[in-house]
Amino acid sequence: MATTKWTLDPTHSELQFKVKHLMITTVTGSLKSFSAELLSEGDEFENAEISFKGDIGSLDTGNTDRDNHLKSGDFFDAEKFAHIEFKSSSIEKDGGDYIVKGDLTIKGETKPVKLTAEFGGIATDPWGNTKAGFTLSGKINRSEFGLTWNAALETGGVMVSEEVRILGELQFVKQA
Repeated sequence: MATTKWTLDPTHSELQFKVKHLMITTVTGSLKSFSAELLSEGDEFENAEISFKGDIGSLDTGNTDRDNHLKSGDFFDAEKFAHIEFKSSSIEKDGGDYIVKGDLTIKGETKPVKLTAEFGGIATDPWGNTKAGFTLSGKINRSEFGLTWNAALETGGVMVSEEVRILGELQFVKQA
């Protein structure tokens, strides 16, 4: 079967991260600029390959001071490490979902991660483009990627959780 190439539709996709702050609330941020490519056998996504690249400079939490701190050497060091990258090693069907395993690189550190991709289906838009949709979710430990900045709180605990939740709504366009 021929390989099918799917490219990310950035106008219908979003990628967010969520981190506990002061251990009592969650702060949400997003990458505003990223790209991804999916290679599959026809319209079957099991055993497909996915590659992703996100621009750290596009990181947005809705607060300029916090965004600048996250882009600084305390966190992502955007001047030195401009991108986050992911390359899948396996995609396995699990009911209606897919388990996506691969290597995530943040701040020069590459670690294996496991994500869940809920398959939304395939549809044709009004212009005749075939699209596939996925809801992505997973968790990583930020300190494994060198994102170790934190501050102890007087009440115990820390300012920023180690666990980071990743959430994405990804729409891909089938290429001719």
